[in-house]
Amino acid sequence: MIDTPLDRFAELIAPASWQAVDFISDLHLQSSEPETFATFQRYLDMPSYEPADALFILGDLFEVWVGDDVLDAATPATDEHRFQRGCAAALQAHGQHTPVFFLHGNRDFLLGQQAMNACGMQGLADPTVLMFQNQRWLLSHGDALCLDDTDYMRFRAQVRQTTWQLEFLAQPLDRREAIARELRAQSEARKRLTGHDPSLWADVDAAAARDWLEQAQASTLIHGHTHRPTQIHLGDGCQRVVLSDWDATATPPRAEVLRLNASGLQRLPLIR
Repeated sequence: MIDTPLDRFAELIAPASWQAVDFISDLHLQSSEPETFATFQRYLDMPSYEPADALFILGDLFEVWVGDDVLDAATPATDEHRFQRGCAAALQAHGQHTPVFFLHGNRDFLLGQQAMNACGMQGLADPTVLMFQNQRWLLSHGDALCLDDTDYMRFRAQVRQTTWQLEFLAQPLDRREAIARELRAQSEARKRLTGHDPSLWADVDAAAARDWLEQAQASTLIHGHTHRPTQIHLGDGCQRVVLSDWDATATPPRAEVLRLNASGLQRLPLIR
């Protein structure tokens, strides 16, 4: 749940047997959007494409996460709790045959080791360097690089502190959920000011992204968060590749996997 200092980049070395890996982010899974979860479930159970050797979830898997106790059988279950437990079961089943890696987003940064175990996921620091196909790929959620969003950066600095997290998680579950609803309402109000147009949201700072890549000795940054799937050249052979968010009921629907194999990066739509 705590950020890794940027002077130490974590590394994950892919086994030599891996031929393809998939990246996703920003599914924002919630019980009120069952179609998006159904699309994710189909991907986990019966992918439309050849199965990958590993799945990397780069943050915001859930719309909100207020503590791992939502998965406790002893916790009185709401509809949302039952939904989250169903998500965990689906991921656990997928993890029995395919490694699943997860790094935190701005919505689910409180997802802890108990939930990781329940989901069958292995946690990653943000950022992490993936060593795959004889290259170094830098993985991040991306929110730490949106430096122009000063309000969010102040909020992020506060909630990523160990003290804040321990104090928040010590509160009763219903109180935590009420706080989360209030924060979501504030976020939606800010989005309404821009007409929910992601192109008007703060974007990743190019200089900061290049600095990360230089430190990581990598040429490609793969991230989510901004909901603007694209590929942006940063100069000097560097680039950042942005993952799609997921919304199965949008027009057109959005649900996309980014696959990396020996041929390079390829976007695979899950809804045709």
